[in-house]
Amino acid sequence: MTLAPYVRIVARGQGRARPLTLPEARAAMGLILSGHAAPEAVGALLMVLRLRGEVPCEIAGFTAALRESVSGNLPKADLDWPCYAAGRTRGAPLFLLAARLVAQAGYRVSLHGWNSHQEAEADLRAALPLAGPGVQYAPLETLSPAAFDLLRLRDTFGLRSCINTVLRMWNPSNAPATVQGVFHPSYRSLQAQAAALLGQRDLIVIKGGGGEFERHPAKTCTLFGLRDGTHIEVPAAPILDDTRRLHVPEAAPDLAALWSGAARDAFAEATVTGTAALALWTLKAAATIPECETLARDLWVRRHQSESLSA
Repeated sequence: MTLAPYVRIVARGQGRARPLTLPEARAAMGLILSGHAAPEAVGALLMVLRLRGEVPCEIAGFTAALRESVSGNLPKADLDWPCYAAGRTRGAPLFLLAARLVAQAGYRVSLHGWNSHQEAEADLRAALPLAGPGVQYAPLETLSPAAFDLLRLRDTFGLRSCINTVLRMWNPSNAPATVQGVFHPSYRSLQAQAAALLGQRDLIVIKGGGGEFERHPAKTCTLFGLRDGTHIEVPAAPILDDTRRLHVPEAAPDLAALWSGAARDAFAEATVTGTAALALWTLKAAATIPECETLARDLWVRRHQSESLSA
């Protein structure tokens, strides 16, 4: 089997081309991940889809194939948290501390990913000693070398491809709830629709800092996704009065000092608790977003007490 029939479907020309169906996309990505597709055909397919734009049925099919190619590698978690942002605009990965708060609330959090073109202060992997118990991180290149190779094609093309979206949809720990961050707002609805096709029921997608699931505490944040299988679009009001940018790389906070209390930064703390609140709402830790914000702030205040009790 070759990839040619699938390239032909999407690239026939105006009026004749069409999107792949979910089963077709599943078969095409399965062939790519198996290593049996010609590299020229892989590049042609990915770039045609890049030019035309991503559609839910193709993303769902590609994601299904990735899930089938890699299974059982991670312990089951309560919350899937993909981390695939790229670029030099990110600062410290404050969302890691948010994930730690969620874990302190009693949930198992699964982070996975790979980040590129980032400055040292944005290095998530360097900050992983701060993750704490209940938070696991799996690097993409270990989970799926084939998917990692596809993602690295960005360096060849000079452009992102739909694999960036697929990796956010992946959920390798098979968690019942997922949080996702995107850089481009249009992907919020796309990913929610693809998730519905895959039978997911609880998913939140936000326009996050640099493409990560990380909330700007001084701006309204609109949550797209699924809640109990129903599509939602819910605004979360600002929790802080401030005008600064979410990330100023040259003035990134010290995560260790922030967590220990040696340093205080109201904006960074609000970013952490505000992000944790949205994740807790996704997990239905409380009925409303304001209630989850209160819970997250309480977890932050009691963070060292909670750790001493669980030690």
